[in-house]
Amino acid sequence: MNWLTNFVRPKIRALVGNNVPDNLWEKCEKCGQMIFRKELEANLSVCPHCENHMRFGVKERIKNLFDGGEFSRIKYRVPPHDPLKFKDNKRYSERLRSYREKTGEDDAVVVGYGRIGGHKTVAVFLDFDFMGGSMGIAVGEGFLAGADFAVSEGYSFLAVPCSGGARMQEGIFSLMQMPRTVAAVNRIKEAELPYIVLLTNPTTGGVSASFAMLGDIHIAEPGAVIAFTGPRVIEGTIREKLPEGFQKSEYLLEHGMVDMVVRRRDLKSTVSAILGLLTHKKS
Repeated sequence: MNWLTNFVRPKIRALVGNNVPDNLWEKCEKCGQMIFRKELEANLSVCPHCENHMRFGVKERIKNLFDGGEFSRIKYRVPPHDPLKFKDNKRYSERLRSYREKTGEDDAVVVGYGRIGGHKTVAVFLDFDFMGGSMGIAVGEGFLAGADFAVSEGYSFLAVPCSGGARMQEGIFSLMQMPRTVAAVNRIKEAELPYIVLLTNPTTGGVSASFAMLGDIHIAEPGAVIAFTGPRVIEGTIREKLPEGFQKSEYLLEHGMVDMVVRRRDLKSTVSAILGLLTHKKS
């Protein structure tokens, strides 16, 4: 970005003064094009040059999916701050505190309800900005709280994972959230309520190995990495070169692991149509 910093920005400041924000542009990691941030936001964080679906925050997803952006939060039990008193180069309790200040959330899970195309829906989002959307006890608690509400009120259930997997700082407690979320999914299905999963980039580790791959319908965003572990680990284990695009949503669609790949601008209409089909009752 030296040409941008050393040439373009001084030229603009010479014209309009020094009140030019430093984050005026964003670079697409796929095609390398520089995009005006306002243009990128208007395009739902999709690169207008190559259609690369860039990181999309939870608040933006809620606004994009739910009617009028109306989304009522469901409270869940926030667990002890540091069950294992974990410390690497920083105490886990300090990491939690800093991420809570940064995001304004208690943990990596956001759970609530509203309407998508008029259909009553509970949604659970994993926030990658909070420790990579990693799944610890709080995520399990949030998922269970959402499932309980959906079953008691008869709402459809939408899971939107964006995660690097289980949270290592909580050890076995984080791994136990896998069977807990699976049990919650089973409750939703026993109640004959739709369970849809919207797979975003990335969906990996213990999240992909539990609730993220149990949907009635799996929708994926273009180019999303959906996997249990990274390709380098797999290649090192099997000592073979993996196919091109392995673990990308398009590859998984071709091999029957997801049901559809949908552009971000079409997600609301697609989810709404699916909910309409799955909740339709014959007279």
